[in-house]
Amino acid sequence: MIRAARPDELERLRGIEFAAGEIFRSCGMEAIADDEPLTVTELAIFQSRGGALVFADASDVPVGYLLVEHLDGNAHVEQLSVHPSHARRGLGSELLDGAEKWAQAEGLEWLTLTTFRDVPWNAPYYRRLGFEDLEPELLDDGLRGILECEGLVGLSRWPRIAMRRRVKSILAQADFVSLD
Repeated sequence: MIRAARPDELERLRGIEFAAGEIFRSCGMEAIADDEPLTVTELAIFQSRGGALVFADASDVPVGYLLVEHLDGNAHVEQLSVHPSHARRGLGSELLDGAEKWAQAEGLEWLTLTTFRDVPWNAPYYRRLGFEDLEPELLDDGLRGILECEGLVGLSRWPRIAMRRRVKSILAQADFVSLD
């Protein structure tokens, strides 16, 4: 079930990200696996703004999470992590759908994100979910700035890209009711 994260769950979200990062060791990206997740204070900012969504298991314990925020007039996915014990079950896709609902409620047109271009569970995964690569000339200042900052902290050792997916309109998702 997708729901808003609660303040008492933020440390758990850090643990999910640590665990989810371990898979990067399998492709020689130890620095990513060792990277420190956002702090509880940083996560609390997303949570207080309604931009921290969790996928909770049957016991209402978060096993995946997504952070979303406003950027360049769009909804930007800052982080998506699913605990390995619950990976490959569609939770990431469901969390992205939750971000899309957040974007609809905010009246935003696009979901954006930055990711590793060649890591199978990154850009290729997002492409399967309807995201498209953004060429550098299509980047707004916010996305360009994020990619630059990612480069400054060493993420550019592996190719990074920005991607986007159009947010479906609420009317397009509603069942059409004919009055004839």
